[in-house]
Amino acid sequence: MKAVARRLHSPDLGLLLITAVLVVFGWLVLYSASALVADSRFGDQYFFLKRQILWSVLGGGALLVALRIPLGWVQGGARPFLVVTVILLVAVLVAGHEVGGAKRWLRVGGLGLQPSELAKLAVLLALADYLDRKQSRLGRFVSGYLPPLLVTGVVLVLILLERDLGTPLLIGAVALGMIFLAGARPAHLLATVLGVLPVLYLAVFHVPYRRQRFLAFLDPWKDAQGTGYQLVQSLLALGSGGFWGKGSGESTIKMHYMPESQTDFIFPIYGEEFGFVGTSLLTAAYFYLSFSCLRVAFRAVHWFHALLAAGVGMLLGGQVLINLGVVTGLLPTKGIPLPFLSFGGSSALVLLTAIGLVLNVSRQPGTPVLLAGPSRRKFQ
Repeated sequence: MKAVARRLHSPDLGLLLITAVLVVFGWLVLYSASALVADSRFGDQYFFLKRQILWSVLGGGALLVALRIPLGWVQGGARPFLVVTVILLVAVLVAGHEVGGAKRWLRVGGLGLQPSELAKLAVLLALADYLDRKQSRLGRFVSGYLPPLLVTGVVLVLILLERDLGTPLLIGAVALGMIFLAGARPAHLLATVLGVLPVLYLAVFHVPYRRQRFLAFLDPWKDAQGTGYQLVQSLLALGSGGFWGKGSGESTIKMHYMPESQTDFIFPIYGEEFGFVGTSLLTAAYFYLSFSCLRVAFRAVHWFHALLAAGVGMLLGGQVLINLGVVTGLLPTKGIPLPFLSFGGSSALVLLTAIGLVLNVSRQPGTPVLLAGPSRRKFQ
């Protein structure tokens, strides 16, 4: 074991550093955005901050474990982890804690656990495992391409039943990206996307609250005090921040004008306080975080490692793009948190664990395997 340990590289320090910076900076932004709400609702201005720090510490421990654990064990545990996650997704539908008409949380020792956040990592690991083991069959639609889609589809439907459309879309997009990188035929992927479109249409336009959100996205100013309220407040906050921002803690929108400002709409609060310069720097930091994971993927020495790191990179990048797209009015409202800034213990725990696995991949010595499209695959 000592001989093997000596051959391992150092973890990707750039990825480790940017993760630490975002986590700590996220605490400061969360405190600024949540202190007033926490004080008026719970009589404790540090209510959300203390819980976020606790989950971040747990996530830091998970990161260290993920950094050291043999990746063969991770691959071997991918399918059992997916089964446990599916059981938790069913449990949350039966006995979950309901907030705003949606059941997304299970109470564990006084803390809320969101199984759909676990599902992000569980699907990613299970797909990386399958695509590594069945790579040569991926060109066959029924025996190679279809099975992972069906399993992923079951997970996405369970999350959709929680009244959550954004998370299934994110996981689905990452899954298709991983399957593409593993060498799936473009015709199969195109058929999948076309097949999903009618389902997406029904999920949006045949569910009243989603249809209202979509109409509010098209013209938020038409009902600025109703369905378009949150987006209008978001745009006003970003616009009033100007080039340099009003300064740390000086946001006015957070003074009870922005509902639940500590969650998915925390970026406008940050934008009002730090302006165009601050939002640009934060966006660049997220880009570097995602890019670092993809860089590790292209240097990985094993297919499972490469697909795992690429999946985490796409997950982080996709989550940031959706969140920023929503708060800037480029996408309809979705419940996707901004990594490490939005309040959310399950999200912090899962993302830090995922980054720990990518750091582990970056330590593995050997000749890199190259992620490539169908041209580099030989189908049976």
